[in-house]
Amino acid sequence: QVQLVESGGGLVQAGGSLRLSCAASGRTFSSYAMGWFRQAPGKEREFVAASTRISGTTYYGDSVQGQVTIRRDNTKNTMFLQMHSLKPENPAVYYCAASSGGNLSRPRGYGYWGQGTQVTVSS
Repeated sequence: QVQLVESGGGLVQAGGSLRLSCAASGRTFSSYAMGWFRQAPGKEREFVAASTRISGTTYYGDSVQGQVTIRRDNTKNTMFLQMHSLKPENPAVYYCAASSGGNLSRPRGYGYWGQGTQVTVSS
């Protein structure tokens, strides 16, 4: 098993940048593909980005293309989500997740989740 803890969320002005971190502990971090999702109140969890476990190939959700960059550091068991040019939107909780195999753009493709970190973009 792997335990995930997100950090770095908060309030940021529109147009600003924010970097989220996801620290993993437990089973070898490099054994998992990793992903980021976000969920606004009353909405389904939305795919943001993913990174495969070995090659580090990255994938991004259509709604965030060009706005976010996912990166993982297997030596530090940590994953990052760099966000820039943020737009005003409803509050959303960002979650990191670990996958042993499955569709990386779907929540059901992940078996482990962090507790989430709140991100709010003010206008």
